[in-house]
Amino acid sequence: MARTLFRNASVVFPDQIRIASVLVEDGRILDPDAGHVNADETVACDGLHLMPGVIDDQVHFREPGLEHKEDLAAASRACAAGGVTSFLEMPNTKPPAVTLEGVRAKESLAAQKSLVNYGFYIGATPDNAAELAAATDVPGIKIFIGSSTGNLLVDVQAALERIFAETTLPICAHCEDETTVRANAERLQGTTDIADHSRIRDRQAAVISTRRAIDLATRHQHRFHVLHVSTADELPLIRDARPWVTAEVCPHHLFFNVDDYPRLGSRVQMNPSIKTAEDNAALFDALLDGTVQVIATDHAPHTLEEKSQPYPASPSGLPAVENSLALMLDQVTQDRCTLQQVASWMCDAPARVWGIVGKGRIQTGYDADLVLVDLQREKTIHDAEQWTKSKWSPWDGVTLRGWPVATYLAGRKVFDADQGMDESVRGGKLKFDHSRGGFWNTPDGIGVG
Repeated sequence: MARTLFRNASVVFPDQIRIASVLVEDGRILDPDAGHVNADETVACDGLHLMPGVIDDQVHFREPGLEHKEDLAAASRACAAGGVTSFLEMPNTKPPAVTLEGVRAKESLAAQKSLVNYGFYIGATPDNAAELAAATDVPGIKIFIGSSTGNLLVDVQAALERIFAETTLPICAHCEDETTVRANAERLQGTTDIADHSRIRDRQAAVISTRRAIDLATRHQHRFHVLHVSTADELPLIRDARPWVTAEVCPHHLFFNVDDYPRLGSRVQMNPSIKTAEDNAALFDALLDGTVQVIATDHAPHTLEEKSQPYPASPSGLPAVENSLALMLDQVTQDRCTLQQVASWMCDAPARVWGIVGKGRIQTGYDADLVLVDLQREKTIHDAEQWTKSKWSPWDGVTLRGWPVATYLAGRKVFDADQGMDESVRGGKLKFDHSRGGFWNTPDGIGVG
């Protein structure tokens, strides 16, 4: 059982940041405040912060079926480079993961290819409630209450009622009202103006659908997570729905708005669409006041060739996993938030929402999924240097201060900013324990197993 000592780091604990030496043994944190002890390997951390590995609970890694856009190997490299040690992947692959057998097939692919830890949602369809009710050992159920591919759109009320009433796994949803979106699209039929994307997928589409989903969750007393909140108007609905509801926001909804369409075009075309600068500010404030608990990316790459098609042929989605932590570290260096808050939003909270055992904190017994961070390091994002298979970023040309410099999986270094990637590392399937009650019932962390 090899021991590694992370010596003299500024350790990001849940309640404070202080200089400590963290001792890791056999992939787990043996002592988060070990002092000077013997170890097989010592990592000098002077001047660096040590934080838990990021858990990105909303990604689209495109495998199987769409590997020309992204695949598990490339996406997991991007994760490691960005300090993301665990991901939860959405079901809209080809074929979609709408059965437990389909989820297990994706887990088998990840076991062979992924450099970081993984979990896969099971997708809802209008008629698979029985399959969802029988599913176990997955993070949760994903519903598309809004446009999707194949048979993943669930918009009929009776089907939604059955899913919320007859299943027990936590549910998350893409919330955009299909009727509103279609009516707006009809009104703007023939448009080639990319800015019309935010008029078609307008704030009312988001608000109507989020209200509908929260009503289902509260009536059925079913744990529900609102994905990628994009408007200020959704926030009061979320705030009033505790303890059944949690929510998340994505970097593109924090940092991009409709004023960016002339500069970035389809690079910032997303579902839900980007909104206004006022929404940006309200969403950031909602993180700070606890209305929104999680930051995730909705990493959804397409090729630049696909994205360069004239609107509306251009697809929605952008890559973000390798830059999300740096984007938030840059906010720390600007004093908009603290590193403890970032660790809460990106590490601890997603572990608690989805019952991911042994993840999200630097604490005795937790897994040694760790990230060394240099808050003084400056780097400019460039398309060509991205690890994602799509090889582009909407933040191309942006210089950020504060970057992950080394990522560790179960105490083993998978990425070094100067030395590159260790391709021999493989992540493992995440362990989910939904009996621990989710975010609102685990203020002291999800715990270990």
